[in-house]
Order: sequence, then C-alpha cells, then structure tokens
Amino acid sequence: MKYSEASFLLSPYSEAAGDVLAALLAEVGFDTFVPAADGLKAYVQTSVLDADAVASLAANFPFPDVAVSYSIKAAPDENWNATWEQQHTFEPIDLPGGKRLMVVPRQAFGSGEHATTRMMVKLLCSLDLQGATVIDAGCGTGILGFAALLLGADHLVAYDIDEWSVANALDNLRLNEIDPACAEIREGDSSVLTAADMADVLLANINRNILLADMPTFAAHTRIGGHVLLSGFYEDDVARLRASAEALGLDFVGSEADGEWRALHFLKSR
Repeated sequence: MKYSEASFLLSPYSEAAGDVLAALLAEVGFDTFVPAADGLKAYVQTSVLDADAVASLAANFPFPDVAVSYSIKAAPDENWNATWEQQHTFEPIDLPGGKRLMVVPRQAFGSGEHATTRMMVKLLCSLDLQGATVIDAGCGTGILGFAALLLGADHLVAYDIDEWSVANALDNLRLNEIDPACAEIREGDSSVLTAADMADVLLANINRNILLADMPTFAAHTRIGGHVLLSGFYEDDVARLRASAEALGLDFVGSEADGEWRALHFLKSR
C-alpha cells in the first residue's frame, strides 16, 4: 500500500491547533499523525488522497490567527514498525487491579497519550467488564479493546480499515500475552460486524463523521442494557451525536472532557 506524507507548519503552533488539524485531516482520509515541533506530519493512502480537500482545509482552518502551510510528497517505502520502535518509547498504562497494558503504536493511532484515549480508558474503568463481549470499532493499536480484556472482558472483536493498524494490533496482542482465542482482529469497516456477536460494550474512538454514519450499526450490535462509549470529537459535535444515538435507543449516561476533546457514554434501552 502506497502512502503520501503531508508536512504541515502551523504559525503560531499550539497543541490545540495541532489536535484540530489532525481531526480535520482524519475526516478527509488521513489515518496516521506524527506531531512535530511546529506542526504535524500526516499520512494518507495515496489512492484516497484528495489534494483539493487538503488545500481547502488549510485555507479555511478554524483558528483565524493560525496560518497553515504544507507540502505533500510520496512517503518512502520502509519498515514502518522498525522506524516507530527506534523513534518512540512508551510507558505502560496502569489499569485497576494492578494490571499494566503495553502498547507500541508504530503508525497506528492509540498510544494512550491522546486525550480521547485517556477518556475512553477512564470510562472503561468505570464499568463492570467481567465476562463481557466487547467491540472495538476503528481499533488502531488495539489499546481500548485490550484494556477491556485485561479488565475482565471475555471476548473482543476489533476492526480497522487500515491494514497497518490491524498488524499493529496483532503485535500488541502478543506483547500483552493475551490469549489469541479471546480476540478477533479484522481488517475492514463496520460491515465486519455482520457476523459478530452482540456487544455488552461497544467502543468507538473515531471521528464525528464516521461515528454518525456508523451509529445505526453500533446500536444494532449492542445488547439491551449494553454500553456504547464514543470519543474522537469536540464539544460542538456533542449535540448532533447525542441526537443520533438517542434516536436509536441509546440513552445518554454521561460525558468526559479533556481539553477540546469530548467522550460520551450511552446505555442501550431498546
């Protein structure tokens, strides 16, 4: 699979502006992000790169005082896993009960450092997961699904549209010495759930547009009394996401906030 690399310069740079840029790029197909001192490097499958959408995003960036400049080139073919391991070190994530989760994110999203991941792990830790069946939609590194297994869940179905993420998640499964029989990790979109067991807990840390598009599928594959945890969006997106979820029988339980980012907790009632 061929990737293109876009290098963005933000003037002036701030972490908040970088987060917003990454979220907007995700909406136009970018799937991997590497923060830089004054901006962001982002990667997209060359076959889905929309140069006009990137140009429009840069010209209409929602921070009026931040100028966005960028360049795009073909990403070099290389051993991505080795590159990430050489350039990044990550601390274990401590979970209740003395459990520790190890994740090497390589080029997949989800090291545990991002606000959305932190909020989702916090919500997971608030649930009784003993014996649960869990679906992790857009799993990235597998961090959320594996956390659920370490917290007592019995079975995990995780999927991601990116083949690199699936490979990364499989590596992290082995890294944490999780029984492979407990986890199904698949490449694809939400259509892979057609043959999946119903979830007691469904996790989706993606972007707003995908969450809205897949909300009917998420609701249909969650048991009555099951939990749906969502993140990957901002305060301005909350009302629309709540309306979509509640129309499908997902009752709002509560929310989490971390900087600009938000997470929502729903319970399926019908």
